Amino acid sequence: MFGNESRVLITGGTGSFGKAFVRTVLDRYPQIKRLVVFSRDELKQWEMQQEFPEHQYPQLRFFLGDVRDRDRLRRALEGVDTVIHAAALKQVPAAEYNPIEFINTNVLGGENVVQACLDMDVERVVALSTDKAAAPVNLYGATKLCSDKLFIAANNIRGKRNLRFSVVRYGNVMGSRGSVIPFFLERALSGVLPITDSQMTRFNISLKEGVEMVLWALQNALGGELLVPKIPSYRITDVAEAIGPSCEKPIVGIRPGEKIHEEMITVSDSPTTIDLGSYYAILPSDGRLLQRYLAADVNHLQVPLDFAYNSGSNPDFLSVEQLRLLILENVDPGFRPL
Repeated sequence: MFGNESRVLITGGTGSFGKAFVRTVLDRYPQIKRLVVFSRDELKQWEMQQEFPEHQYPQLRFFLGDVRDRDRLRRALEGVDTVIHAAALKQVPAAEYNPIEFINTNVLGGENVVQACLDMDVERVVALSTDKAAAPVNLYGATKLCSDKLFIAANNIRGKRNLRFSVVRYGNVMGSRGSVIPFFLERALSGVLPITDSQMTRFNISLKEGVEMVLWALQNALGGELLVPKIPSYRITDVAEAIGPSCEKPIVGIRPGEKIHEEMITVSDSPTTIDLGSYYAILPSDGRLLQRYLAADVNHLQVPLDFAYNSGSNPDFLSVEQLRLLILENVDPGFRPL
């Protein structure tokens, strides 16, 4: 997919996804011309440079900047043909306390990425979303929904440019910073794992699967779709049992802005949602992209009008043993239940 003239930039490139994406691209496409990590934290960039030394990865560049700064984005995008937008503020409680900061980064920063890509002859853009953007109940989810809309609508103003914008939306990334599994692994040492609600469920995806989805979107998306993967769910009680079977598990109540079950496709989305096989695609309501997908492959099917994709009603759930194996594979190779 990436040839010896490809120039790729990833915003938020020092995050969990960014590092996994960079590692995969460098391993799979060592001939790539340039791979730019764009982020605002100099320490994280320095730490990442130790992992990817210049003498071994001369195609890798580190560019300090903030998506809030459109001029800096334009400078970073000179000569770039592909952009992955992963930069975001993500912590739900912090968003409730500091709403304008999340709006400035996730919404206005997303618009800056859109406008800079339109200005700088970028050809492919994939923006990362979250399950919390579907029927949002917290400010973080609301800002990501706004961001999703900005990237999808950008296809309406691309004119004759060879440019397409798409969005990928997936669930909780196993082992990512701030997620429940690393939290439980740390808290298990204390002998107590706090459970928010015994009925709570979440979608689950590995970093590797998230990276593969973005690469698939870069190669296959037509522009204008919001892609959702078919992935399993887990029960929060099963995660606790997998990590700390001997731990106490008190019920502490959900935090402000949390849902019992996460959604990725709502019933309201169903009229414009199509099944692509490994992924669903939520398409614009005007129907033009839907007809292109239906004409492209007889296996592309519209979902039923009452369809919804919810972590609680998902038919695919991970067992306690499956969770333990996934933690060993994706989070901590030295993991042992306590």
